[in-house]
Amino acid sequence: MKSDWETFGPLLHGTARAWRLKLDERLKPMGLSQAKWRTLLHLSIAPDALTQAEIAARLGVEEPTVVTLLHRLEREGWVTRQSSPHDRRCNMVHLGRRTQRVIAQIKTVADELRHELLADIPASELRTCIKVLIRICEKAERRDEARRIAISSVRLRHNGQKRDGHPITNKKALRGATRRSK
Repeated sequence: MKSDWETFGPLLHGTARAWRLKLDERLKPMGLSQAKWRTLLHLSIAPDALTQAEIAARLGVEEPTVVTLLHRLEREGWVTRQSSPHDRRCNMVHLGRRTQRVIAQIKTVADELRHELLADIPASELRTCIKVLIRICEKAERRDEARRIAISSVRLRHNGQKRDGHPITNKKALRGATRRSK
């Protein structure tokens, strides 16, 4: 028999997946695949426009996958993309005009499903569950951030810098340093 520790991860993943599939089933008649409605929802709750990389991170997919999805969403009028005013290499993704009405429908359907699935769970148990999930998420994010910092510091040493951390100013030397780090 599996312990609670062994059951928790698969149960958490399975619950999230079942919830998403149930919502997907209810949104399909609106012509929205899971990839589309999840992207639109993330864009709608973000305080500002998101980059393609930020969308990929929020969806948990690779950036090339998001680029293909965004091409389709843009063609269908769900989103628009504009070069970032701060970094021309990045595209900022904005919701299209047609999306506002659909976002309201997605949220209504999601609210109905949430009420249905949580209806008979006591509020105190739900609060405890939320507190536990927040703590787990915060721990995971702290560890991810520490890993990102460690990786980026290694990259910095090989990305246009000498071993002592000073920038390589000679272009020929920079090309050689880049080749050696690969």
